[in-house]
This record gives sequence, structure tokens and C-alpha cells, in this order.
Amino acid sequence: MKRDILIGLGLLVLLVIISAVSGPYLLRLSTIVLMYIVLALSWNFIGGMAGYPSFATAAFFGLGAYTGAVVQTSGGSMYVAWCAAALMTAVVSGFLGWVLLRLRGHYFAIASFALVEVFRVLTNSMTDITGGGMGLNLPVPQLASVHAQAVFFFYAMLGLAIVTFAVTLAVSHSKLGFGLRCIQQNEPAADILGIKTTLHKVVAFILSASFVAVAGAVYASWVYYIEPPDVFDIMYSIKPIVMVLLGGAGTVFGPIIGAVLYLSLEEIVWRNLLQVNTGALGVLIVLLVLYLPRGFLSLKFKRLRKKVTT
Repeated sequence: MKRDILIGLGLLVLLVIISAVSGPYLLRLSTIVLMYIVLALSWNFIGGMAGYPSFATAAFFGLGAYTGAVVQTSGGSMYVAWCAAALMTAVVSGFLGWVLLRLRGHYFAIASFALVEVFRVLTNSMTDITGGGMGLNLPVPQLASVHAQAVFFFYAMLGLAIVTFAVTLAVSHSKLGFGLRCIQQNEPAADILGIKTTLHKVVAFILSASFVAVAGAVYASWVYYIEPPDVFDIMYSIKPIVMVLLGGAGTVFGPIIGAVLYLSLEEIVWRNLLQVNTGALGVLIVLLVLYLPRGFLSLKFKRLRKKVTT
């Protein structure tokens, strides 16, 4: 665990250095990759550790974004809005998890996928609160300059990523993490061993939703305007899964590595293959997942291991 903490601190220092020396473009990319890291680490609780293929990430991202936006447009502060997003989503995901997590395999996947459309339709229909299809305009933070705003939201996402990583590290070395891995390996056997499987899964589902909701609320404050097609985009459900698969499902650093790799691929393909960027990116991801089914962390660096052991 000490090694994991040291590696995490090293990554933190690297990100802070990048933010200090980078221009607007790199600062924006750094903020996005931090948001991706939060989404990937969050999905890893339920998908990587417990082995339940959840597609509900976009639903909770949008719920958090709209909860935060409604609080801010009603006169609440930005920080109160972010906390409200976490609280609201924790309650909603706890209830939904208690119901949906009794399903398994593709039945659970389909049910979680449906949540995205259900939340989007509800948001569109609640015009008096959410603005419906017209979206919501959020108040702009009173900061010195545009660059100061960019730096502020970079550090906001960085702080959220640190908290999410710390919770991931704590869970992976706790009884909860052990229980989730038992559920992933053999859930009926875990039941026989006395593990409260439903409770473990619900806690993992709440963790996977709450941090995503705060990321959605921070994102809403960052872009100042949201609408249902934007924050309930199904890609917010698919991208975290791909990131975790690229890095290594169920690991601590796999989602982080996967998020950086995914954003790098996304930017390279977008720059060089503008007309067919989605198809080309999809082919690259499929090839990587096929040839590295356990992610990049599954690669064995034998020489490095020999040096460490000697």
C-alpha cells in the first residue's frame, strides 16, 4: 500500500507541474483527463472489483450535473451544489442499487443501460426545474480571468481525482474490497462464506455513482451551460469501461493508465482522421482490448522485476 501511495503522489506532482507550465490547450486536456480518471476509477468499484457490467455512469453523471446546476441557479454556492450532487446521487443510487443488483450478467447490464434514457426523459419533462430541452445556464464564477477559471477547475477536478483514488486505495485493501473480489469470482460461494453480497454490491454501486455525480456537477460549473443530450450522453457510460479495460480491471492504477491512454488515442485520431475519427478510434480500441484483455498492467516486465528482486 505504501508503494501505491508513493506512485500516486508522484502522479500528483507531475500533474501539478503540467498545470503550472502548460497553456490553455494542455490545461483543458489535463482537466478532461482528470475527469476521465474519476469516471474510470468510479466504474472500477462496481465493474472491475465486483464484476457487474454497469452502463449507468452517464445517468449519474447527468444527475449530478443537473442537481448541481439547479442548486446554483436557485442561489446556492458552487461548493454547496457539488455536495448536493453527491448526496442526491448517493441516495438515488442506493435505492436503485438495492433493486437492480439482484439482477446478474446481461440482465443487470440492460437495466443499468436503461437508466440513462429514463433519467434523460425525466430531465426533459421537468421543464420548470431543469429547463427541459432548453437546458440551464449556470452563473459564471467571479474569478480574475479566463485562465484563472481554467486553473481553478483543473484543481477542482484534481482534488476530486485524488479523493476518488484515495477511496479506491482504501477499498482495495479493506474487507469491502475482499468481499467484492469474492463476488466477482463466485457470488454463490461468497454467500455461503457469509459475505453480505447485496450490501457489498450496493455500497460499490453508491461509490461508483457519487464520485461521477460530483464530476458532473464540476463539469456543469466549468462549462456554464448544460442540456440533456450533453450530460446524458451514452459515451459517458462506454468510455469508462474502455478505459478500465485498457488499463486493467479491478486494479488501483489500471483506470488511471487507461484514462490517459484513451484520451491520448482520442486526441491523436481526432487530429489526423477527422472525417472517420469515431470509426478509427473504435477499431484501435477493439484491437487493444482483444490483444490485451487484462489491460496494460498485465504486461510482464521481466527485466524490471529481476532488478527489483535483486
